Order: sequence, then C-alpha cells, then structure tokens
Amino acid sequence: MYQLISYIKFLFSSTNQHGVHSPFVYQFVTKCLYDKNKYDAYKKLQNYRKTLKKSKEKLQVTDLGEGSKILDNKVRKVSKMVKTSSSSKKEAKLLYRIAKFFKLDSVLELGTSLGMGTYAFALANKDSKITTIEGCKNTSNFTKSLFHNLDVSNINFKIGAFSSEIKSLDETQFDCIYFDGHHNKEATIQYFETLLPKAHNDSIFIFDDIYWSKEMTEAWEYIKSHKMVTVTVDCFHLGFVFFRKEQAKEHFKIRL
Repeated sequence: MYQLISYIKFLFSSTNQHGVHSPFVYQFVTKCLYDKNKYDAYKKLQNYRKTLKKSKEKLQVTDLGEGSKILDNKVRKVSKMVKTSSSSKKEAKLLYRIAKFFKLDSVLELGTSLGMGTYAFALANKDSKITTIEGCKNTSNFTKSLFHNLDVSNINFKIGAFSSEIKSLDETQFDCIYFDGHHNKEATIQYFETLLPKAHNDSIFIFDDIYWSKEMTEAWEYIKSHKMVTVTVDCFHLGFVFFRKEQAKEHFKIRL
C-alpha cells in the first residue's frame, strides 16, 4: 500500500524533460533516460533473461538484507527469482544506457542477484571493470557459472556481507556505485557514507527501490540532503545521485 500511495504522489509531482532547466540534467534525461535507440545489447539482455526464466534450478537462498516481499521460501526457483528479485527488462536496458552515456570505466554493484544489472553494465563497455558483491554464496556461484557462457570477461564476483566486502575493496574510486540490496534505511545510509570517499566529481550513485518502504524513502531523503550531494534525479524505482561541484543543488522527479 505504501508503494502504491507513493507512486500516485510521484505521478503528480514528477515531470519530463520540459520541466528541467539544468543543461546537465536535461542532457541526461533526453539523451539517456529517454533514449529510444534499439541497441544490439538489448537482444543479449533479453536472451539472458529468457535463459533465467527457463531455468529449472532451485537455489538455497541466504538473505542478508530485507529479503523479498514476494518470495519467502529459502529454497527458490530461479525462474521465479528473475521475475521478483532481479532487475526488470526495462531497468536492465536503462542501466545499459547509463553505463554507455556516462562511459563508465569502473562500477561497483551491491547485490548481484541473477546478474541482469551486472550484465547490462558489462555490455556497455567491454574494457570497464565491474565489481559485484552478493551476500548469498549459492546465488553468486550460480550467476557466475552462467556468465562463463556470455561474451563478457570484465566482472569480478565477490561473496560476503556488503559491510565487510566494502572494506576489502582495492579501488580508491568508482565511476558508478549501484546500491541494489539490503533494502533497509540504516544499512543503506551506512553503505552510502562508507562509499562516499570512493566518489569523484563525475561519479554517479544509483539507488534501487527508494520507495520500497517508508524507511527506504527516509534514507533517500537523507542522501538527497547530504552536503556532498549536488543533484538527484528520482525516477521512482531508481534514484540517481550526482556530486558535480559545478552544479547548483537541485532535485528532480522524472517520469520514465
């Protein structure tokens, strides 16, 4: 119910490119978010999703975060997980466009799941380095095994709690950090603040499910108000955070 009410409010308070006066955000909206090109990579993402939907595998899942609102069983069918616990077809395409638009060379993903988002990032730039962390060993190993048959080799899979794996990262900076796991206010804020030192002026932080719950929306509001954050773009399912010092502090709500 919270998500439904939040979405109705979002529809009334959001806009499209015509309500954007920032040149940087206008380019982001028109050239990336609203990009209608049919990229070849979309077919690869679709085929990978079909593979997951046809899978007969069942995974013993360990949830270190808030878990799934639909799947309660610890043993889950991959074919059902892809529909509820993985990036949607539309979201995967969007992540691909973002990686392509910003020419991302280094990406950190918190929450591998079945790898839809991971694959989207990797396809956008074959020379980029993707580091993806998953708390569930079985899920990570299953996804990694599927990636052996894909045309990407720029992914580093890590298994463990986000808090501990973040501390062991060798990278000093990331072009993009995608927060897609542990949908909890306290944890989200903790990961955000821990990873802030790894952001540079042109980094982008992406937060999934910012209206998952009242607490997640409170975390989003906290992030928006942080002194290091200059621009945010709220697309309801995803929230985008920028640190560009040359930008005036502004917040946008954009309908996709």
